Amino acid sequence: MQKKPIRLAVNGQVHELAVEPNALLLDVLRADLGLTGTKCGCDDSSCGACTVLINGEPQMSCLLLAASCQEDEITTIEGVARNGELHPLQTGFSEEGGAQCGFCTPGMILTAWSFLEKNPEPTDAELLEALSGNLCRCTGYIQILASIRRAVELAREHAACRGGPLWPSRGSTIKVLPYERPSAEVPKS
Repeated sequence: MQKKPIRLAVNGQVHELAVEPNALLLDVLRADLGLTGTKCGCDDSSCGACTVLINGEPQMSCLLLAASCQEDEITTIEGVARNGELHPLQTGFSEEGGAQCGFCTPGMILTAWSFLEKNPEPTDAELLEALSGNLCRCTGYIQILASIRRAVELAREHAACRGGPLWPSRGSTIKVLPYERPSAEVPKS
């Protein structure tokens, strides 16, 4: 097949590429743009490892033709941190061990980010429903939920300390304060 020129806006940068008309967004992100944080887990949209945000909504890049995304804003896991600062979700996953092997983590973080922008104070049941298209083969989701709850705490601290929205939007940067894990010891009375 003859390659066709396309323009993709990925993580705030416009890329001009020549791709085959049937090239999947997943393959273009990984092979042509070197954005390997987006994973290929199943090739049939059943695992969520390939999740990216298209205009702020989670989409599985293994199903999308790259050429069909020319008018869209695409965000991959590489576009989550801003100005060298981790996003609260990245910090939460790091602090609470939500990454485990890390294969599903990019899709989990992007899906959670999109969901938290709409529902900044979710219940665990709401989080599990939002993440239902993202499979983790390492955990029972306990650490993933703890990671997202920690991210919500970080966002709440940011809003209280510095003013601003509870949940940072895709264009914002926040400074995450150091985290001290609570002691496992029971206080003596």
